[in-house]
Amino acid sequence: MTVYLSSIVGSVSIGVYSLATENIAIIPRAMPQIKAQEFADWLKVKLAYTSINGSTLAGALVCANSNGMILPNSIREEELTEIRNVFDGTITIMDTKKTAYGNLILASDKGAVADPHIKETDIKKIAETLDVEVLQTEIAGLPYVGSLATATNKGVLTHPLLKEEERKILEQAFKVPIDVGTINCGIPYVGTGLIANSHNAVAGSMTTGPEMFIIGNAMDVVQEVE
Repeated sequence: MTVYLSSIVGSVSIGVYSLATENIAIIPRAMPQIKAQEFADWLKVKLAYTSINGSTLAGALVCANSNGMILPNSIREEELTEIRNVFDGTITIMDTKKTAYGNLILASDKGAVADPHIKETDIKKIAETLDVEVLQTEIAGLPYVGSLATATNKGVLTHPLLKEEERKILEQAFKVPIDVGTINCGIPYVGTGLIANSHNAVAGSMTTGPEMFIIGNAMDVVQEVE
């Protein structure tokens, strides 16, 4: 795995602005298209070059894996069309007041975890869309799990204050090893500054060499947790 360093609209919080699955990356139009395509090429995926309800915060607003995608009900028709042009999975537009599904859900093709405050009926919709079991937990005692970790089909990297009982739930959900670390020179909110899939990863440009080493190890493991 290669860990690339970059920024979006001058920010190292690339996980707030973008997201990646095994087959697509959503990058906001605020980034030059040539650079957005470079992100997609690094991750070996198709590019969905779009805003979400006119916002650049695609990573915070959208949750997806290879099977499905969860979108806020504020998504615009032209944005949805751009996504459908490159994404073949199930798309569910949630009919709730919540919007930041990228912050509220952490998902891979093997499983997902979600904010404990999400209603059971909505968890069922999320599970059906992503086609995985969705468990509810906090990470480091905080509910916005999508911003606190990054998950791929090979590994999960989380906030360094992950609790042991939380680790067990993550292992149960994702069935891969769980590691802890930081991004962007000590930021513990891993999901805000790191996007990845089983091919490669892109981290904020302030991420240090030791942090890149931990990211590479965490995301490039292949053994499953029993």
